[in-house]
Amino acid sequence: MRRFFAAVLVFSLTSGVAMAEAPADNRDDATLPKRVALFDGKKLRDFFAPKSEKLTEQVSYSRAWIDTLPPVAKKERDTEWQCLSEALYFEARGESIKGQFAVAEVIMNRAEHGAFPDSICGVINQGTASGRKYQCQFTYNCDGVKNRIHEKAAYERVGKVARLLIDGAPKVLTEGATHYHTKAVSPSWSRKFKRTATIGVHHFYRMPTRISQN
Repeated sequence: MRRFFAAVLVFSLTSGVAMAEAPADNRDDATLPKRVALFDGKKLRDFFAPKSEKLTEQVSYSRAWIDTLPPVAKKERDTEWQCLSEALYFEARGESIKGQFAVAEVIMNRAEHGAFPDSICGVINQGTASGRKYQCQFTYNCDGVKNRIHEKAAYERVGKVARLLIDGAPKVLTEGATHYHTKAVSPSWSRKFKRTATIGVHHFYRMPTRISQN
């Protein structure tokens, strides 16, 4: 059809921002001022690409790279972020950045697995309601020691890792692992599950069930 109600899309090569301009009246197309729409393919793809695709290309498992990222903004520090950040702080702050990503993967994988709660906080707090010492999923939550964050820099660092995973960073380090333990112990389930990776002081395992793709 000759008449159109959609606005002309103009893509700025300098700013990478897409803008729309609508005609002022219902004159025929031929009488409208001509505008040239310029498109930079790469900038257009970057502008509309899902966040997870961008993260796939950008993530680097190094402290130097993590330290170049700004602290997580206050508005992004939601409940799920806080749960994951605290878990990484108490479970893996002494690990390499790669090791912290790996532990975060396990928590995220559990939240996607039918055998565990379907949220990050639910996974991390599983078993704590019983009140029994060492009977929860993550020991720091039921070891009888009050959780206090003393190393602010370490907390800011793991907070960046947490935000990246929640925002869709690829989970490629542990092959879908749902469990991990330090090399210093040997829980009974480690003889039943498949070991998928060893990173830092942790061994990682996957339960013999598939993770939901929903």
